[in-house]
Amino acid sequence: MMEARGEMQATGKALLARGLTWGTSGNMSVRLGTDAFLVTASGTDLGSLGPDDFVACPLAEDTPAANVPGVHARRPSKEAPMHRAVYAQRPEAGAVLHASPFYSTLAACSGLEVPRDWFVEAFYYLEHIARVPYHHPGSRALADAVGAAAAEANVLLLENHGALVLDTTLREALAGLETLEVACRMALAAQGAGPGLRPAGPGAAAVADFLGNAGYRPRRRWSR
Repeated sequence: MMEARGEMQATGKALLARGLTWGTSGNMSVRLGTDAFLVTASGTDLGSLGPDDFVACPLAEDTPAANVPGVHARRPSKEAPMHRAVYAQRPEAGAVLHASPFYSTLAACSGLEVPRDWFVEAFYYLEHIARVPYHHPGSRALADAVGAAAAEANVLLLENHGALVLDTTLREALAGLETLEVACRMALAAQGAGPGLRPAGPGAAAVADFLGNAGYRPRRRWSR
């Protein structure tokens, strides 16, 4: 658990340094084995997480928190239910990162289409994006909607709320979130400047060929 805390603290500092979080917006979690996950506490500032800013939560909703070894002095983030929903849906997910970066949140609050075929990192990290209709933060409706979307995508735009990325590790989730933010920023800049950006090669076919044959990294099968 100490390792998970350290990783979350480092990720929080990276989020702040890269302009991907602000104030007390956002939360993150790491899976702890098969029975629990560690999530940031309610009201925490991701950029300055202290040793007591984490709460261990059971993966099974009907399991009392007291049965999970770890820290319980704080209340978990009110959005812990959507983290639990992701882990229930995706056994391969080891981390969940939710934040409200400026450009990604702009996309979530509008009809801005996120480009997935403009550059290599987008090919890889943004292959599977889903939009989740607005539900109040912390609500059962949001948790259910996020869980359903996680069945088909690892990058979620939470409409009028922010972004959520699930991945095998926090490091990969952070890379996915940063890629999403860059892609959204490029899309908005292209609209204003009008440079007429084009997809790589023949678009979807070039992306599929890259993911399958270029040897960049093993393709992740987030979509079922």
